[in-house]
Amino acid sequence: MIDRNELVKWLRSIDKKLRSKITLIAVGGTAMTLLGLKSSTRDIDFCIKSDEKKDFSKALDKKFKVDIFTDGCIFSEQLPADYSEKSKEIIRMKNIDLKALSPIDIIITKAARFNARDEEDIKALSKYADKDELVKRFNDVLKSYSGKEEDYKYHFNIILKRFF
Repeated sequence: MIDRNELVKWLRSIDKKLRSKITLIAVGGTAMTLLGLKSSTRDIDFCIKSDEKKDFSKALDKKFKVDIFTDGCIFSEQLPADYSEKSKEIIRMKNIDLKALSPIDIIITKAARFNARDEEDIKALSKYADKDELVKRFNDVLKSYSGKEEDYKYHFNIILKRFF
């Protein structure tokens, strides 16, 4: 498990290797750990602009397994274009602007898989999410969803009933 301090320390070492400025947006459990909503995360997940991915990937070491998503496409969801603006600033380093996906967007991305761990995370996130805004965001993402739409809707309705 990787806690917030270990994650930031590791990113500072990556920051020194970068040749250009990038914006990293933590998603899933990584975002929740950085936001202080979880004590640690099992893995590291970031979203980055596709033109920044190569430099970041080259700077990575083998210390942690890192999943990299690009341009707001996280798992089978394409987040609306404003996902970066809605993300919360965590820390600015020399080359890395570290952000965490907004709680609403984390819920949206977790709704597709919606396993027991996701359910626990969504319960914690629900305190920071407005139901009407969540429903609007879900409907925006649903338009471009590339998974099984009926399952995604089913999971989302369970989330609404249990947590909102």
